[in-house]
This record gives sequence, C-alpha cells and structure tokens, in this order.
Amino acid sequence: MSEHVSIWSVPDAKAKLSELLRRARKGESQVIGTQDPCVVLSMAEFNELQRKAGEVHLGRWLVENTPRGLDFEVPERSSGRRNLFEAD
Repeated sequence: MSEHVSIWSVPDAKAKLSELLRRARKGESQVIGTQDPCVVLSMAEFNELQRKAGEVHLGRWLVENTPRGLDFEVPERSSGRRNLFEAD
C-alpha cells in the first residue's frame, strides 16, 4: 500500500479528477471527503489488497489446508445410540 495519501474535498476532487487519478495510478492513495470518506487507488494496488485478503480468509484457508485422503474409522451406528438432534 502507498505511503503517500492525499485528502481531497469533494469539489476539489471533481475539479481535478485527472490529477487525482494520475496520483492514484502512481501508487498514491487518494482520499475524497472527510465526513464519510472514500479512497481511490490504482487497480494494481486494489488487486494486491484483494489477493492479500484472500490469503488470510479463514474459510479459504480451511478448505485449502484440510487433510485429504486420510483413513479414519467411522463409528458404528447402533439403535441404542441417542440422537442428539431429536427433542426429548
């Protein structure tokens, strides 16, 4: 992620959109607004953030790291075994 961040008012961002986009493409994140700000960044930086986010996603990690092909013994089903999902 970029180290340099510029903060723009909405009117300035509208008036200088080309400059704002040029800076974002250079790797400088651009913040628009102060009360409910939005960030403009390059597509390359966005893709890198998405890639990093995918690396730490717990669900993806669990699917990718679950052991496969291991033998395990399935417990025998017996009629005397209590059904934990059945109401008492």
